[in-house]
Amino acid sequence: MVYGVPQGSVLRLICSSCTLVIRHHLHSQAYADDTQIYGSCISPDTDMLHEYISVCVDEVSLWMASNRLLLNPAKTEVLWCSSARHQHQIPTGWVQIGNRSVVPVSVVRDLGVYIDADLTMSAHISATVRACFTALLQIRSVRRSLTREALLSLLRVLVITNVDYCSLTLAGVSGALLLQSVLNAAVRTHHASSP
Repeated sequence: MVYGVPQGSVLRLICSSCTLVIRHHLHSQAYADDTQIYGSCISPDTDMLHEYISVCVDEVSLWMASNRLLLNPAKTEVLWCSSARHQHQIPTGWVQIGNRSVVPVSVVRDLGVYIDADLTMSAHISATVRACFTALLQIRSVRRSLTREALLSLLRVLVITNVDYCSLTLAGVSGALLLQSVLNAAVRTHHASSP
């Protein structure tokens, strides 16, 4: 398995040991100081999956305590995903994480990508468009003092990379067309400064 820590690192052993605790038909994704637990089911089995997650998190918490690590319930989020048609069938009740009750959220951020409960990626697209237009406004306010090369560099770094980041997750998503408006605005900004 590949983990996000250097090979041979002590953290690598901790990550791989922690993932051995995760079972109950669940899967995990481990990072240096973060582990995501996830599973899937058909609509009638959501209560069973809810129970699996609660039991699994309790076991992970016990494993962490026995290894002098601390589970941070304040940073724990629960997201139930389904199509818009089945949103009413997913659990809305809290999940017990240690001594804290965690209420499911409608959007989580994972490695810079916002994932929403109905998997439309609308939260990610909105955040990307907002960040890009904010950057474009800042660039436009100083573009007359920039060389053409400096302007292009700013557009690439502050706009194009934001649009491009994890763009594969947007394949087939209808809202992704909004990102075209960002690219069009970036081109207009560039052309407006051309002699």
